[in-house]
Amino acid sequence: MTKMTEIKENVKIPGGVEISIDNKTVLVKGPKGTLTRTFDHPRINITKKENIVEVLCTESPHKREKALVGTAAAHINNMMKGVSEGFEYKMKTVFAHFPIKTSVEGNTFIVQNFLGERSPRKTTILDGVKVAIQAEIVTVSGIDKENVGQTAANIERATKVKKRDVRVFQDGIYIISRRG
Repeated sequence: MTKMTEIKENVKIPGGVEISIDNKTVLVKGPKGTLTRTFDHPRINITKKENIVEVLCTESPHKREKALVGTAAAHINNMMKGVSEGFEYKMKTVFAHFPIKTSVEGNTFIVQNFLGERSPRKTTILDGVKVAIQAEIVTVSGIDKENVGQTAANIERATKVKKRDVRVFQDGIYIISRRG
């Protein structure tokens, strides 16, 4: 039975994207913006060679380190995709009982008249995320995949039906498509 001595993942750098690595901090620049992330696990090393980012663990890697190498490579890949293409979620406002009114004020998304409630439901829009409302379609977009996805999830969770039969009251704001 032989032990693996090294686990390595390579991520190809697309055209128009610049990457700089300082210790464990990765900075990705592209046409849509700049993203920074620190990968601070002590046994994982990130290096740049020509047009490839190499994520590796050399000291007797175990299952956990293998997972962390894959996770770091996926995060770097998502950062490169975000600064070159961006991410976008389309959501639809659905109502049958009471007309829902949505609006954005600063970094707060407001849902009014949800199921006839008098007080509005509010949720936070995370940093670097833009929310646009056109009639019944809500578009959530940005370059950071985690922030865009979390903002869409926050909006969906803000319109969760409570204390009613969800088979009858299917009102809410739901994700209908993703791009990126």
